Amino acid sequence: MDSEMKNTNATDASDTDESVSFDEVSNVAKLWILDFMFLDLCRQFKENNFHQFKEKCSAFAATSSTPTGNICVEKLTICAFLTRVVHGDKLDVEFEEEAGVMPLMSAAKVWSSLEDAVEDEMFKNIAQLLLVQSVAVCLVQGQRSSASSALKWFKNNSDFSQPNLVVKLSTIVTKGETYHPFLTSFSFMRLLESTKSFLDAYLELDPCDYLFKEATKEAQLLKRERLKCREEPVKSKENRKENEKKAVGLRTKRKLLSTKTLDILPTDSCKKSFVSLRRIPQNTLSELTSAKSMTTSEVKKTRKPPQKWTLQMDKYLETGVKRHGQGSWSRILMDFDFDGRTGTMLKDRWRVLKKTHKV
Repeated sequence: MDSEMKNTNATDASDTDESVSFDEVSNVAKLWILDFMFLDLCRQFKENNFHQFKEKCSAFAATSSTPTGNICVEKLTICAFLTRVVHGDKLDVEFEEEAGVMPLMSAAKVWSSLEDAVEDEMFKNIAQLLLVQSVAVCLVQGQRSSASSALKWFKNNSDFSQPNLVVKLSTIVTKGETYHPFLTSFSFMRLLESTKSFLDAYLELDPCDYLFKEATKEAQLLKRERLKCREEPVKSKENRKENEKKAVGLRTKRKLLSTKTLDILPTDSCKKSFVSLRRIPQNTLSELTSAKSMTTSEVKKTRKPPQKWTLQMDKYLETGVKRHGQGSWSRILMDFDFDGRTGTMLKDRWRVLKKTHKV
């Protein structure tokens, strides 16, 4: 037994003798921080908090600016892919030096470098969605020439060789079928859901949660301490009251009879005053009734008149339907100012415009 204790002490001493530099410790801590930031980015993307995702993505890129080995390269590539997917429905955002490369086209370029980090079936599925949505976004916004340019770009790049799919999309672009069933089946929402599934599968292999677990333990400990600090003053106050009662040694006596006098008969103040209508003259009654009718008419007049649809609002509605499609009233409300109107009002107005053949 003593020999085992000596051996363990010797190994502990040898471990403490192996000192490491501060830079090595800093690199390990930085990798933990980057893993935590990457996990937070994935969580924001999966919860559709795209505004917070954009803010934290810039912080992640700034933190990973110094070299930390090949461990962070893959995570940086995934963040670059997610950023391009978030901006996928915008044609004026550019990530590449080459002109005319839209966000989803750039996302397809980044996605091709992640082929080893994902299963073959999932990789092909997301690649098809990127190709279809690159064309569909252009058609929805009325940019048929941009859709043709996107198809040429995918056709010229050997990494995205899907000839059958390109031919089918070419016929859709030529006919200008913006809401073709094939495009709706490969929708932008399906692209987001497939990307979230990819993140779940990636985090299952590489959880990146060491710092998250340690921080969770510390947060739980701090929460227990705060609750304990709140309970202690309450308990001390109760103990102090009990000690004061014991020190006095007196029991509180319960009153058998109340000293408050009970009024059996009602007083004059309890009587309700009333006015007999027989004693009021007819002129006074007519004045009261006329005053009441005047007040009700005034209330009716204060009702807000209905607001008319302007030509500018109709143009906003038509542009929104072209951009997001019929039925996406909440997204159209976010893009334009409709003076307090709801999605139901937009749907009703669109039905009226279609019946009157104004659209």
